[in-house]
Amino acid sequence: LKLYPLLLLIVLSSCSSVKVTSDYDTKAEFKTYKTFAFYKKGIDKAKISDLDKKRIMRAIEKELVAKGYTKSSNPDFLVSIFTKSRERVSINNNNNFGWGWGYHPWLGMNQNIRVNQYTEGTLFIDIIDKNKNELIWQGIGSGAMRMKNPKKKEKRVDTFVKEILSDYPPEDQAEK
Repeated sequence: LKLYPLLLLIVLSSCSSVKVTSDYDTKAEFKTYKTFAFYKKGIDKAKISDLDKKRIMRAIEKELVAKGYTKSSNPDFLVSIFTKSRERVSINNNNNFGWGWGYHPWLGMNQNIRVNQYTEGTLFIDIIDKNKNELIWQGIGSGAMRMKNPKKKEKRVDTFVKEILSDYPPEDQAEK
């Protein structure tokens, strides 16, 4: 029973952060890749609005350019995305001790239960070797996406992309 507050803290903190993982082809020569382009066929398949696709692509481009890559019509690698989402519910039971109704009549315990429904989004960013037409790196980020305001949504997308691409290129494969 004492684990309940700890579990609740983990659930609530996971709502605001982005959980990231990545995988890559250990045989790929990441230091040879200098230019990129977006893989339109893959991006068109993503089941999100065109506005969200634009937000994601702008954020990816910004991060890759900041890492020294150049967007090109004859790229070394292609970038594609895939998305998934699901509805989540978290329950926060704040037991506040003080005067009021509750289990301990001499002390009282106020029950303050909050139910929070949100969308958990997962963004996959795929890096594909253009010449070999092979996936060489994939980054995955999952976290809460409950923004309705376009500016807040854009900031959240920027955070997702920045966190995911923080693992690209792989440290042991990056140019020294």
